[in-house]
Amino acid sequence: MRLLSVQVGTPRTVGTPLAENPMERAFTSAIWKAPVYGPVHVGVLGLAGDAVANTKVHGGVDQALLMYSAAHYPLWESELGRRMDAGAFGENLTVEGLDEDTVCIGDVLEVGAVSLEVSQPRQPCATLARRHQMRDMIAMVRRNGRSGWYLRVLVAGAVEAGGPIRIVNRPNPEWTVRRAARVMQARRRHPAEARALAECSALSRGWRVQLAGV
Repeated sequence: MRLLSVQVGTPRTVGTPLAENPMERAFTSAIWKAPVYGPVHVGVLGLAGDAVANTKVHGGVDQALLMYSAAHYPLWESELGRRMDAGAFGENLTVEGLDEDTVCIGDVLEVGAVSLEVSQPRQPCATLARRHQMRDMIAMVRRNGRSGWYLRVLVAGAVEAGGPIRIVNRPNPEWTVRRAARVMQARRRHPAEARALAECSALSRGWRVQLAGV
């Protein structure tokens, strides 16, 4: 398992105000990420040089970092017929050897001196669809499960592309990222499973509140 690349970005506004096509209307987001070379500091709110546009739904200690599997990119390129570089899904950390089936809620990952904890799956939103100018992007991610996952920072420090990743603790092996995402999507149809996931203490507070209220 290895950290292949590190990306940061700051908010930018793209699109055309009052455009007739909703996909073309102006919006502000920091989903565009660019690679950073050399050591990058990681604090409790994420990478130095990174930011979010809408702090009501993004960022915070439970969404300090977004991690994404590099293995997904060849699949996306084949399906969409276009080149997609690391960071195309707005992730801060692109990794090798980990994905939604092999990562669990509450996993503690060591990346150099930094300690990270898996807090929740990434929920695809309209920003992702507009970033790629694909109306059905949200539905595609929900179907294929290639969402990525958020991390909270337990021990701050520096990370650098190329370094190894170790899973040092796995308290909830039954709650893979893929399964947790599916439970959230089907929470009203399967309330018992939703409540069971809500009891996972490592899950982000926002998700626990939503699931417990079903």
